Amino acid sequence: MLVDTKEQESEDESLLQAVACLQRGGIVAIPTETYYGLAVDPFNEEALRMLFCLKMRELHKPILVLMSEISQLSLIANFVPNTYQPLMEKFWPGPLTLIFPGCEKLSSLLTGGTDTVGIRISSNRLATQLCRMWGGPITATSANISGKVPARSADEVKLIFGAYIDCIIDGGTTPGGACSTVVGIHDDRLTLLREGQIDFPSILKAFEMFKNNGRH
Repeated sequence: MLVDTKEQESEDESLLQAVACLQRGGIVAIPTETYYGLAVDPFNEEALRMLFCLKMRELHKPILVLMSEISQLSLIANFVPNTYQPLMEKFWPGPLTLIFPGCEKLSSLLTGGTDTVGIRISSNRLATQLCRMWGGPITATSANISGKVPARSADEVKLIFGAYIDCIIDGGTTPGGACSTVVGIHDDRLTLLREGQIDFPSILKAFEMFKNNGRH
C-alpha cells in the first residue's frame, strides 16, 4: 500500500494509516533527513524478525530508533549519560545517533545483543510527526537490502521491496549522502562509531564548550 503525503490535506490521514500499520505489526517506509528508513514497533518481536528477513540483515547487527522528543527516552533508554546533554541540545533534531544503555525489556534483536540502543530525533518533519502520533519510538534502519545503497524515494523503496512493504510514507526525494553519525561512550569518553553527516570534531567541540562552561 503506497501512502502519499504530498497533498497537505491528506497528510494526517496518511500518518494515521501508518500508525495503524505499526499497530498491526507491519513495516512502514518513512523519509528521514538522510535516506528512507524502515519503521516497525521496536517492542514487537515478530515485527523485528520480519524486518531482519526483509533486509536480509545479520541478526547480530543492532537496529537504531527514532523518537519525536527527548521525553520519550525513558521508554527505551535505561538512563541518559550527562555527556550526551550538550550533544542532544546542539544536534537534535538531526543526523546524530547516540548509543544509550537500553532498558531491560528491549529485544536482543533491537540491540544486537549489546544491551544498548542507538537513538536520534530526526529533522525530517514526517518522520518526527509519525513518532509523535505513534506515541513512542520507532525503528529507522535504512531502507535497503543489507550492504546495498539505501532508497532515497518512495519509488526506490517499491523497486527494492515491492509488495513486501506494508506502507510507504511518500515524502519526496531525501538528500542521501552520508548516513547519521553514530557516537557512543567508551571508558567515559565520547567515541566515534560511524562517520556520518556531522563531523566528530564538531561533536567534541560542543562537549568541550559545555564542560568549560561548568555545566558538566
